[in-house]
Amino acid sequence: MSQLDLIRALPKAELHVHIEGTFEPELMFAIAKRNQVIIPYETIEDVKQAYNFHNLQSFLDIYYAGANVLIHEQDFYDLAWAYFEKCQQDNVVHTEMFFDPQTHTVRGIAFATVLNGLLRACEDAKSKLGISSELIMCFLRHLSEADAIETLEQALPFKDKIIGVGLDSSEVGHPPEKFERVFAKAREAGFLIVAHAGEEGPAEYIWEALDLLKVNRIDHGVRSEEDPVLMQRLAQERMPLTVCPLSNLKLCVVKDMREHNIQRLLEQGLCVTVNSDDPAYFGGYMNDNFIAVAEALDLSEDELKKLAINSFEASFLEDAEKEKWINQIHVL
Repeated sequence: MSQLDLIRALPKAELHVHIEGTFEPELMFAIAKRNQVIIPYETIEDVKQAYNFHNLQSFLDIYYAGANVLIHEQDFYDLAWAYFEKCQQDNVVHTEMFFDPQTHTVRGIAFATVLNGLLRACEDAKSKLGISSELIMCFLRHLSEADAIETLEQALPFKDKIIGVGLDSSEVGHPPEKFERVFAKAREAGFLIVAHAGEEGPAEYIWEALDLLKVNRIDHGVRSEEDPVLMQRLAQERMPLTVCPLSNLKLCVVKDMREHNIQRLLEQGLCVTVNSDDPAYFGGYMNDNFIAVAEALDLSEDELKKLAINSFEASFLEDAEKEKWINQIHVL
């Protein structure tokens, strides 16, 4: 089987995708028109041009501007449903999606409006496409911990609908330590814990995410390689890293995909996975990310299978469900 055929055939779990980051220009334009929201773009082509950002902050500026058109439950449904259709094309059979309620509640959108739209899409994806999913609520780290605590309180009545909490947005200058208390409250409430660490921020942020936030998974984590002791710990604990190759390239974490360290991390026994992050902005969904690293690093069949197996091992699926998909990978 060719490298490309294997990538297409592999069942995959996606563990690091921001639903707001799947907002394709065409859909953004359509929803803006439907909701009569003025955006600073005359045509779909103008929106696409705006997606050519040069660093994390310029990306975030566009990301939040796009989110402004999301107002009604149906908007969030349409956003998530479009992503699920991409999952079906890429044989992503399970996804654990991030959503950023603070991006919407600050604009006066009710927490329930956001959540109910996403949940309805999740239910339809299961019944119509056979794709299972979970929702992970992220705190925006450029905002205060008090703001995050308020958001956690808003989420508590919906505890059974949200599997975990995470930490995203601008990493530099906002260490995990800043959110230690809110994550302690989230753990006490029974949420699973993930956090972005070690993409733009240093390896020290990964230590903080492990020891202060007590995460179940590290999102990104590519800078762990700068600290051999940390690498040893991550390998021993099988602490998952949800790596996003095309995102790393677009945000200049690596200058060339041939320099990406995902293969080295895999070789050193880390539980690394491939994910798309903000695919509408970073130039590719799940298979695009697999293809990019496979071609740049000349990954073997075994390495590609291992990355897919890791995605299920690192997921929050029940063990029997993990085993079912891993067995399917073994027979390919």
